[in-house]
Amino acid sequence: MKIYTRKGDKGKTSLARGTIVDKDDLRVEAYGTIDELNSYLGLLSSLVDGLSLVDIQRKLFLIGGFLSDEKAKSIVLDSSCVLELENEIDKYSEKLEELHHFIIPNGCKAACLCHVCCTICRRAERRVVRCLKYEKKQGASVAIQYLNRLSDYLFVLARFLNKNVGVSEIPV
Repeated sequence: MKIYTRKGDKGKTSLARGTIVDKDDLRVEAYGTIDELNSYLGLLSSLVDGLSLVDIQRKLFLIGGFLSDEKAKSIVLDSSCVLELENEIDKYSEKLEELHHFIIPNGCKAACLCHVCCTICRRAERRVVRCLKYEKKQGASVAIQYLNRLSDYLFVLARFLNKNVGVSEIPV
């Protein structure tokens, strides 16, 4: 199978079930931003020894698949995946000082990339909210909650990575 089809040369693409839409369709924007985040998470994993983000990346693929299928009635995620992220956030937060101010996204390369991933995740969340606003799909709220918690996780992970290498936070 060839990777190119030439079907997108006129600004169109097909969703999971073959429906043709414009490439700037809300749905395409949402799952495209999820794909972008997923790629950056792969890069982040490559920079930090012992950090595996594969489980998160798989969940993002599930969310992307859910978004790309306009007829999907539900998603294969539940609130337990949100709790998993909360547990990870709590684990890292216990090792950090309480934050009383905004900080400049800065530090070691891995922490900086975490901050980039965090902002992409927030953009993905906004796009998913916009895309699913008027749809009554089971699991849409879990997808939004997961992205919201993932951005928190990435922010805390950035702080943790900086602390591990002795980089001080810069308050705004």
